[in-house]
Amino acid sequence: MRKTSLFRRLVPSLVILVLIGAGIVFLVPLKTKSAPAVPTAEVKLGEFVGYVQLRGDVRARTSTFIIAPFNAGDLQILKLCPDGTLVKKGDVVVQFDPTSLKRNSDQFRSTLKQTEAEIDRMKAQQRLNEEQSLTDKMKAEFDIERARLDASRGEVVPAIENEKNQLALGKAEQKVREVDQKIASDRVVAETDLMGNIRKRDKANADLERAQRNLAALTLTSPVDGLIMLQTNSRARTSVMGGSAPIFKEGDRAWAGAVIAELPDLTTIEVHAPVEEADRGKLEPNQSVTLRIDAVPDKELKGRVGTISPLARVDYSTYPYKKNFDLTIHLDQSDSRLRPGMSTTARIAVERLPNSILIPVEAVFEKNGRIVAYVLIDGHFEERAVEVARRGEGQALVARGLNPGQRVAVKDPTLTGEQK
Repeated sequence: MRKTSLFRRLVPSLVILVLIGAGIVFLVPLKTKSAPAVPTAEVKLGEFVGYVQLRGDVRARTSTFIIAPFNAGDLQILKLCPDGTLVKKGDVVVQFDPTSLKRNSDQFRSTLKQTEAEIDRMKAQQRLNEEQSLTDKMKAEFDIERARLDASRGEVVPAIENEKNQLALGKAEQKVREVDQKIASDRVVAETDLMGNIRKRDKANADLERAQRNLAALTLTSPVDGLIMLQTNSRARTSVMGGSAPIFKEGDRAWAGAVIAELPDLTTIEVHAPVEEADRGKLEPNQSVTLRIDAVPDKELKGRVGTISPLARVDYSTYPYKKNFDLTIHLDQSDSRLRPGMSTTARIAVERLPNSILIPVEAVFEKNGRIVAYVLIDGHFEERAVEVARRGEGQALVARGLNPGQRVAVKDPTLTGEQK
């Protein structure tokens, strides 16, 4: 009886232990059959937007350029406005070294003073010669009058003396003619010498004025209010050796007509980008554009496609050479931080398809030559062959194989932890 009662007391305990063990056995398989820890995304029904993405740069449609002067001799930059400086109209942007032009100007000024002094001396000498010639002429005319007076007494003087008086009168008249000829000749010589010195003076004066103009041209001022953008010095030693050309700096030597700086009109900012031949047929004017400026990462700008060049140009910066079309993008709104030369990424919406089945592009995998997606069903992933009709910016349009509302893996669930 005692054994029977003990057995009856142990039976419930054994049953409980058996049930607990069975529960553990069933729970472990359930846990192992749960879905792996793989991120998923929902299959959505929405609008597919196809994009063409381009890399370009910001430019100004109109600009004012600061250009090195012509015929100004050696052009060495003495002072230069720093790159990116905001200037007002009339502010000095570039100052070239005026040493050699000042030396030339001083020489021309000295030559001018010497020729002016020589002209004054010649004029004074000419006046003295004129006065002496007039004195000689007056004396000769006085001699004529006296000879005529003596010759008029021919009836009261002997014939020999009268003959002498007639000869004296002829000599006096000849003397007057000689004096007149000498005065005329001296005037011609004096005028010729004077004109020669006047021409020298005029040349020296013209040289001095030109030197002064060139001196003034060595100071380049801003014709407008704007932002200084220094240009590259293509003749710098680094660019000749194959490196990238640096911008102009103080101490550099420029050449006549060199573009030292640009003042872009910031109200005419636009974006330029090259378009490959494969994308040219997808683009047309007035398409919407989303812009991301590398230097302004906190803001996304909107714009529209403007002009597209009718002819392609060869891009020699890469090999093999490519042909690209030039595309201009007009901004719907601008930003005060935009500067010409900034790099930008442009996304142009070229296609819109409503009521499309969309999944992230990360959820599309290639397995054994097939395009598949992994659909989450009852806690595990099932490989499903899909047909992708379009691929866009971050999304894929599925034509067959998936339904809206399903969830798909965005990482391959068949890979081990190390492979992931």
